[in-house]
Amino acid sequence: MIFVSLLSLCEVALAQGFPSRPITMIVPFAAGGTSDVIARVVAEQMSAALGQPIVIENVAGAGGSIALARAARAAPDGYTIAIGNAGTSAATYTIYPNLTFTPDSFTPIAMVAKTFGIIALRKDFPAKSMQEFLSYAKGNPGKINLGHAGVGSSNFLICKSFVQAAGIDVTLVGYRGAAPALTDAIGGQIDGVCDAAASVAQPIIEKLVKGLVVGSTVRLANLQELPTSAEAGLPEFEAQGWNGLFAPKGTPPEIIARLNAAAKTAVESDAVKKRFADLSTVAPDTNEHAPEVLQQLVTRDVAKYGKLLEDGKK
Repeated sequence: MIFVSLLSLCEVALAQGFPSRPITMIVPFAAGGTSDVIARVVAEQMSAALGQPIVIENVAGAGGSIALARAARAAPDGYTIAIGNAGTSAATYTIYPNLTFTPDSFTPIAMVAKTFGIIALRKDFPAKSMQEFLSYAKGNPGKINLGHAGVGSSNFLICKSFVQAAGIDVTLVGYRGAAPALTDAIGGQIDGVCDAAASVAQPIIEKLVKGLVVGSTVRLANLQELPTSAEAGLPEFEAQGWNGLFAPKGTPPEIIARLNAAAKTAVESDAVKKRFADLSTVAPDTNEHAPEVLQQLVTRDVAKYGKLLEDGKK
């Protein structure tokens, strides 16, 4: 009993002095992609709230599972955290059944962003509308190639959701992040990408690629000409995602609370709201900041994307 009390007092003392040195935020993809951009925007404001730098560490590969394995092995002291999404923190358990970690290997900190999936095509792709695209795809089965950020990424899920909703046969090409996939679409090496608005909105605006559809129920503020899935005639395509912060299992609740408060301060700041608006990304609502909300999203999406991916095998 005395030992437990002393341990609790040590944890409280540790939390009161937290953070006393820089924090590492692991991003499971290459620099320049959606998760990386969101991580850097949020980390800057969290650093200001915590009074310590947050260093971004990009660990790409295997749809984010290499990064999450590294995060799961880290000391549970709050100095190593990771940003995840529905791909890296939910679908990955169906795609890679022999992982060294499980959803229980992490403690949720906070959801930090809500994202919207877009299908964008190389600028000289022959189709100009969803109807023309579907007609072309059905007339050329297997010949269209769409890039994504790697099997298990949220962009991979956007691709899978789109292909299943459209009932088409296309080739999905995995990259070590969203940025290199988008680069190849801009360069015409692939026909298009499945990506989040945060990454692909500006290239669409600059006409480097052309947007086909956004998997949202409403049009995006900075992409008013891009039709929603229902408007494009494909209401079954839904691609609204999230990004959240996680710590290794066993991180003291007091430290989780400190990180959660910093994340809440960050996403409510004018700087983040302005940058998110530019990225067609939305901050969580005031009732969505709690760690429990992020845990509910993980639980929901493990089941949701497990079914999607299993159905896709049939």
